[in-house]
Amino acid sequence: MPLFFLGLSFFLGVQTPQLKPVTVADFERFINATQYITDAERYGWSIVQQDVYRYTTVWGAYWCQPDGEKPPASENLPVTQVSYADAEAYCQWAGVRLPTYSEYWRWVKMDSRPIQSDNKGPIVPVDRVNIVGNVWDITQPEEKNAPIRLAGGSVFCSPMTCHGTVSDRELYVDAQTANIHIGFSVVLNP
Repeated sequence: MPLFFLGLSFFLGVQTPQLKPVTVADFERFINATQYITDAERYGWSIVQQDVYRYTTVWGAYWCQPDGEKPPASENLPVTQVSYADAEAYCQWAGVRLPTYSEYWRWVKMDSRPIQSDNKGPIVPVDRVNIVGNVWDITQPEEKNAPIRLAGGSVFCSPMTCHGTVSDRELYVDAQTANIHIGFSVVLNP
């Protein structure tokens, strides 16, 4: 029976939604096309973490130099130092959307690649690891004016710390906060 539905979906041109992490290269195309200024750039600083417990605000930290000093090591790394407002601006430009928290967890089940977490950094290119882990993902609130929930955990997450690589972990962020371990994925084939 499942093969029939897959065949029928393919025949009818129906595509299953999937998630795509937004990379530094993706975000740079958006910036170049729109001249958009991120919240971290507007404030002049952002949050840089050394681990789950140690973090500081760093002047000059933004998507193009997430640690405040140097550019990302690869354009295929997930973009970080972006806020919910920045992610929404990207989505509007790209004609895509953020997943809700429940959609995120439903669709990442299809990703069988290894999860980059358990304090086994650094952040790696998105094509080498599972969507879960690596960096937290901003999600679309399920209801209007609901809090903005982060999904998927980061390289720092382990059962002994934030344990964000499980769906029942609750972590929220405001619309302007950016962090060296916060990025976003978008829904393809919505």
